Amino acid sequence: MPATPEDLIAFLETLGIATTTVEHAALHTVEDSKALRGEISGGHTKNLFLKDRKGALFLVVAEEDARIDLKRIHEIIGASGKVSFGSAELLVEAWGVQPGAVTPFGAINDREGRVSVVLDEALMRHGVLNHHPLVNTRTTSIRREDLVAFLRATGHEPKILAVSAGAAEHV
Repeated sequence: MPATPEDLIAFLETLGIATTTVEHAALHTVEDSKALRGEISGGHTKNLFLKDRKGALFLVVAEEDARIDLKRIHEIIGASGKVSFGSAELLVEAWGVQPGAVTPFGAINDREGRVSVVLDEALMRHGVLNHHPLVNTRTTSIRREDLVAFLRATGHEPKILAVSAGAAEHV
């Protein structure tokens, strides 16, 4: 069984990581989430669940408005050939979340370490980052250093790479 948002928060607390969570209507897209800007400060994200031609899985986490060249991203993240979006079924199986709730917090469900997590350098300029806590009816704010600590605690050493257009110039 995948972890619940409550399981996630409890795990974060065992790591000594403080978070703030806001409940809201279901958000399915970046456009949906922009309505919350006045309530939730910090970096807002989009998450791309990708697979390469050999079946390797990647979660790319970037700023919500980041431009990412999907035809060339494989060169940056170390994928075997071009990537495509992973199916909804694969997302649930490997990461334990539904489409619309994709989040780096899904690492808590990937006990086999199937997914490589890539954090965009430009995103990491923000002191606080916002992600769904395994469901799209809440947003959890976490310090960037604490997100990295969480990922490491789940066995997912994040790669911090310039994946968005202009990321390298801004870091």
